[in-house]
Amino acid sequence: MAKVMLREQGGEIFFYIAKKDMEETITQIEFDSQEKWGGKVTLSNGEIWWIEPKAKMLPKEENCKKIA
Repeated sequence: MAKVMLREQGGEIFFYIAKKDMEETITQIEFDSQEKWGGKVTLSNGEIWWIEPKAKMLPKEENCKKIA
C-alpha cells in the first residue's frame, strides 16, 4: 500500500506518490461517477493501481495498492 495524493486539474486526474516523487495521470478508471469513484485505475506510465471505490471528492490523500 502506498499513500497517494489525487487531484484534478484541467479535466485530468493526477496520481502523485511523494515517496517515489512520481506523478502520472489516470488514463482509465473502473468506476467514474460522483457516487462511486475508483476501483482499478491505469496510469499514463502503464502501471495499474487499486483505489477503494468511494464518493468522488478531490483533492484527497488515499492509500492505494499497486496491482501491476
